[in-house]
Amino acid sequence: IEGVIKADDDRNLQTELDEYVATRDVVRGLGRFTDCYLKETASNGVWISGFFGSGKSHLLKILSLVLDERLLATGQRPSNIVLPKIEDAMLQADLRKAAAIPAQSILFNIDQKFDGIGGDHGAPILEVFVKVLNELQGYYGNQGYIAEFEHRLAQHGHLEGFKATYLEVNGKTWEVGREAISTATKVAFSEAYAKHFNVAQSEAARVMGEVRADYRVSIETFAQRVKQYIDSKGPTFRLNFFVDEIGQFIGQHSQRMLNLQTMAETLSTICDGRAWVFVTSQANLEVTLGEFKHMAAQDISKIKGRFKTQLTLASADVLEVIQKRLLAKREAEPEALTKIYDHEKDNMNTLFRFSDGSVQ
Repeated sequence: IEGVIKADDDRNLQTELDEYVATRDVVRGLGRFTDCYLKETASNGVWISGFFGSGKSHLLKILSLVLDERLLATGQRPSNIVLPKIEDAMLQADLRKAAAIPAQSILFNIDQKFDGIGGDHGAPILEVFVKVLNELQGYYGNQGYIAEFEHRLAQHGHLEGFKATYLEVNGKTWEVGREAISTATKVAFSEAYAKHFNVAQSEAARVMGEVRADYRVSIETFAQRVKQYIDSKGPTFRLNFFVDEIGQFIGQHSQRMLNLQTMAETLSTICDGRAWVFVTSQANLEVTLGEFKHMAAQDISKIKGRFKTQLTLASADVLEVIQKRLLAKREAEPEALTKIYDHEKDNMNTLFRFSDGSVQ
């Protein structure tokens, strides 16, 4: 049993699904979530809080798998493993409806993703969201301007052809070459671009520099990219962002909190409720907002309205998980244990009962 579930670790998905325990607090929170997910478009934020080890990252991961519904290596659907554990028939039915909506999940630890981004960090939450969307679409996440170049090529149907030309000219893939585009592979890029588009190499050499100089990103343009992506997948398709440890990342930066709220709000407006933001934090939303003494009441109200679904995991959840996951017995087991105990109880007394006044 893993003591701590990591959001970005895919090695033990089957075990994590098999062992998941839906506690009373989780069930209550999921009821509020399905009400919003199935019926609302305005409140597209979910705030999951709890102390270290309370299971918030595990819940985030389970939700990302159930709503995404990608098949596991065994061919099973995550919802068919998790949902039978929920005894409330109406909630189970609502979760099945939610899982049936075509959707894709992007699950990431925001601190880890932010680590590997170059450039200006004036809007870190936006930068990370842009990075994970680029990676989802197969573009280069670590440099936004290179991803923008790839996106433009893809929009005009040239990306795959350019990749083939790059491989032909340089003997290595574009995915390898783009990592050093600003230094070692300028000539390699220019040669491939010039050949593919039949232009002078001097003109090709200027292209990436111009893209880099012109590159700008805003929350609105990002949301438009998300809308473009989900529209390409179908009229009911959803794209859900699952962000682990947002509370730690926001810290004392009220501007980051406002950026998160603006991100969720803009996604909701432009994508018509088909893009959701799920986050985890050690502190609940009320406590987090209480840290920002100078934040305007209007901003606080907007944040609460956006993250209407709040799930708080407490120490009672941990006890419940231990009881169900470690101590619960199958029907045949108590009888077998009783026989062992009857046979061994005197030995146990000898082993564990010490002299008068000592701890047993």
